Amino acid sequence: MKKFSKLFSIILIFFFLLMFYFNTYSFPQETPIMKVRIEGPITPVIANFLSYSIGISEEKQAQALIIELDTPGGLVESTREIVKDILKSKVPVVVYVSPSGARAASAGTFILLASHIAAMAPGTHVGAAHPIELIGKTDEKVIEKIAQDLVAWGKNLAQMRNRNSKFIEEAVLKSKSITEKEALELKVIEIIAKDLNELLKKLDGKVVIINNQKLYLFTKNTKIELIEEDFKTKFLKVLTNPNLIYFLLMLGLAGIYFELSHPGSIFPGVIGAICLILAFLGLSILPLNYAGLALILLAGLLFFLETQITSHGLLTLAGIISLLLGSLILFGKNPPPLKLYQPFLYTVFITFSIIFAGITYLAIKTLRKKPISGGEALIGKVGKAIEDISPIKGKIFVEGEIWEATSDEIIPKGQRVKIVEKKGFTLKVKPYQD
Repeated sequence: MKKFSKLFSIILIFFFLLMFYFNTYSFPQETPIMKVRIEGPITPVIANFLSYSIGISEEKQAQALIIELDTPGGLVESTREIVKDILKSKVPVVVYVSPSGARAASAGTFILLASHIAAMAPGTHVGAAHPIELIGKTDEKVIEKIAQDLVAWGKNLAQMRNRNSKFIEEAVLKSKSITEKEALELKVIEIIAKDLNELLKKLDGKVVIINNQKLYLFTKNTKIELIEEDFKTKFLKVLTNPNLIYFLLMLGLAGIYFELSHPGSIFPGVIGAICLILAFLGLSILPLNYAGLALILLAGLLFFLETQITSHGLLTLAGIISLLLGSLILFGKNPPPLKLYQPFLYTVFITFSIIFAGITYLAIKTLRKKPISGGEALIGKVGKAIEDISPIKGKIFVEGEIWEATSDEIIPKGQRVKIVEKKGFTLKVKPYQD
C-alpha cells in the first residue's frame, strides 16, 4: 500500500508539472505567419494600415506578424500610434529591416525597438533619430526638450524588450546610425537574416512573452500570408506625397482661375475643382502650415483681381510673391521625407507663375479689347440716315441693320452719320465728314 501511495504521488506531481508545461508551451499548429510590407515615410496612413494588419493577425490567431520595414523616418505622432499598437498586440510582432540597402531611420528606430523580435538583413542600418528628422526645424530649446522626451521613450522601449538602451540615446542626441552587425553586437536586434526563409528558420523556437505568458514560435516551413494594401490605403499613400499635393494645388488654382477669367470654358474649371479637392484631401492627412496655404490662396485671389482692377501689374507681382512665400512654408515644419523637394518646388512655382501671369494678360487683353459684335461694336461705325434725324427721332442704316437714332442737331435724310453712343435700342449719332 505504501508503495502504491508513493507511486501515486509521483504520478500526481508529474501530471501537475505536465499541465504547467502545457500552459506555457504552444504546440505547433497550422496557423500562418502574417507579413506586411512598409516602405516609405511613416504617416497617419501607414499607422492606420499597420493597426489594421495587427487586427487581422489577431483575428486569424497567427503565430506572428512580420513587418518588413524600409523607412527614412516620418511623423512622430504616427510613430507613437504604431508603437502603441505593437505594445498591445496579442500576436508577436517581428520587425525585419529588409531588403539589403533598406533602413530603419528616425521613426523606424522606435518601431524596431518596440517589436517583440527585431531582425535586419545584411547591408541595412538603423538609427539617426534626432528630433529635426522627426518634427522639422524649430527652436533649439524646444528641440532639446523633445530630444530628452524621445530618449526617455526609447529607453523604456529598449528596457521592455531587454535591448541596449544606450544606443537610442546616441541615436537621438547624436544622430548615430549603426549597421546590422553592430546592432547585433550591441544587442539592439536579435537576428540577422538574408531573406525570409532564413528569418523563419532563425525564429523557430524563439520565446515571446505577451501578457505574462510564454509563446513559443514554430516557424520552420510555416506558410506566410501577405496582408496586401487595399485600394484606399494605396490611394492615400500616393496622395500623402507632398510634391504631388503641391502640384495638384497649383493645377487646381490654375484651372479655377482660368474658368473665372474666361467664363464658359467648363473643362479647366472641372479639372481644377477635382485637383483642388484631391489636394485638400492630401493636406487633411499631412501636417501643414495654414499660413502657407492662406498665402497660396491669396495669390490666386490677387491674380483674379488684376483682371478686375487696373493696378498696372502690381497685383500680379504681389500674387507671385505671396505664392512663393506660401510654397516655402506650406510643409516647412515637417520632417525631410514629408517636405517639398526644393528643385521641384522652384520648377513648379516658376512654371505656374508664368501660367498665371499669361492667363492674367490674356484676360486683361480680352476685357479691354473693343467689342466686335453686339450693340457696343457699332460705336464709331459710319452709317447712313434713311430719314431725317432730330433730337427726338430718326432712323439710320448701318452694318446691314436699321436702327432708331437721335442727334443733337438736325441731320437730313441721305447724309452719312457716325455713331457716338448707344442707349438701349437707340443710337446717338452726329454728322460724319470724310
